[in-house]
Amino acid sequence: MKKTTIISVLALALCVCACANGEKQSENQNEPQNETKEMKTLVAYFSASGVTKQVATQLAEVANADLYEIQPEQLYTEDDLNWRDSLSRSSIEMKDKSSRPAIKKSNLNIDDYNVVFVGFPIWWYTCPTIINTFMEAYNFDEKTAIPFATSGGSTIDQACEDLKAAYPKTIWKNGKLLNNATKQELENFVNEIRK
Repeated sequence: MKKTTIISVLALALCVCACANGEKQSENQNEPQNETKEMKTLVAYFSASGVTKQVATQLAEVANADLYEIQPEQLYTEDDLNWRDSLSRSSIEMKDKSSRPAIKKSNLNIDDYNVVFVGFPIWWYTCPTIINTFMEAYNFDEKTAIPFATSGGSTIDQACEDLKAAYPKTIWKNGKLLNNATKQELENFVNEIRK
């Protein structure tokens, strides 16, 4: 008789605990989730000679964005950048569309950003292949990306087409060449993107 009573009491206690736990879970499901974090804007750029860096720094300020430099593991020398030399590092990389120059590891958390400006100098009418390394190092699916560039004479058009074709799951906005851009021009560019 005692065993039956003890078992009944234990069964009742377990049932009460299970019901209470179930009610608590139901309550938690109805509570608003405050885990949504504020998404930010990032200006990520590669600059071999400092020209694109200057524009990127100003753009980040205007866009109220974080600034991130895409740094090659091996810096480019002046000889590496000699486009007239078919054996220079940049010439070799740009001839090989599968080239992916290594970039320095960083603690960049791309998930913190929903809008990313991607800046670079124009090389051989398009973006340097190190930009592909950057794009493939992180998940840009469903993120908004805006290319911007500096150039000695080429347009950004081919670079934009190449990026859209290579990364179709990224939401690409119209890119812009920002040679010697004024603060007003940068503000106009950012405002156009935000429309």
